[in-house]
Amino acid sequence: MDFLNRSTQYLGWIVKEHPWLAYVLEIVVLLVLAWAVRRLILGYLVRWAARTQTSFDDNIVDLISSALRPLLILAVVAVTLNSVPIPAYILALCNRILTLGTIAVALYYVYQAVLIGSTAWLARTTDRQTLLEPARFFIRIVFAGLAVTVLLDNLGVSLTALWTTLGVGSVAIALALQDTLSNFFAGVYLRLDRPVRPGDFVKLDSGEEGVVASLGWRSTRIQTLPNNVVVVPNAKLASAIVTNYSMPDPAMSLLVPISVSYDSDPDQVEHILIEEATTAAKEVEGLLPVPAPFVRFIPGFGDSALNFTLICRVQTFVDQYLAQHELRKRILARFRREAISIPFPQRDIHLYEHSKNGPGVAGKESHAGSASRNSM
Repeated sequence: MDFLNRSTQYLGWIVKEHPWLAYVLEIVVLLVLAWAVRRLILGYLVRWAARTQTSFDDNIVDLISSALRPLLILAVVAVTLNSVPIPAYILALCNRILTLGTIAVALYYVYQAVLIGSTAWLARTTDRQTLLEPARFFIRIVFAGLAVTVLLDNLGVSLTALWTTLGVGSVAIALALQDTLSNFFAGVYLRLDRPVRPGDFVKLDSGEEGVVASLGWRSTRIQTLPNNVVVVPNAKLASAIVTNYSMPDPAMSLLVPISVSYDSDPDQVEHILIEEATTAAKEVEGLLPVPAPFVRFIPGFGDSALNFTLICRVQTFVDQYLAQHELRKRILARFRREAISIPFPQRDIHLYEHSKNGPGVAGKESHAGSASRNSM
């Protein structure tokens, strides 16, 4: 006990003789406390994150770990400066700088936390993943505006005049950038409503068709089958009637019209078409065997032919071209082997010779024959 009293008295004498040692001891104590608080908080958070299976809480713990260090350093510096006898105007300036630094650090890490949370939520399903970039852009704009507002407010800048100026300027900017803003908000709508997605095969009511190569903020690029790119402004795309051949499923039905002579047996024709389509589905890429091909006697009785429709299933929109090519070649070859003819329209032309006595007297009728043309 006496040793402790003597040590305390000796320490008090040293501090009295050397006042700067008190500040050093205070700083050391603050640093030790800050280190202990950081270790205590991080230890609890690490144990909490270890009990979960998701990576979200691990990212949050890493963020808190990186945020505690600058915040505790700023706190130690603030306490130290307010303990040291320095001039009042210097102390006020230092406190203002430390306040701005603390606000900036806090805003930055809050922004990072919101970014991590929104990314984890949007990444849960593939439908939300297209909203990642718009969400990040919106979060950046909000926190940038908040940071500028807080900074100007702490610097003593009046925000009333600033908001008035921004209000008038925003109207002028909106009028000058009307088309650009229209395309921008149309791009937001396209990303939220998702009528088209990158990789979808679409056709617009204006005639353009192709694969959606990219969905930008101002325009959408569609790669056509001849390997050209059509740039469509988002406002035009948002208001257009769009046929999306990739939704809800990229597989689609393929209808192949077939015409045969009236002398043909419909049951035989149906059997041949189904047999050839079933065989082709096993050999032609993109032609699906399930569901099985089938035939309908539609549209039925034509002017010079019996009209059938062969209905198959193809994997994607572009697969129909190869499938139709192969099916038509196989069907034509089979019809020739089975002696089933594909008719073409015929027209009879009758020539009349009128008598010189007048139009009321019928003349001689002669049959000039028939003219024919191949049907497509």
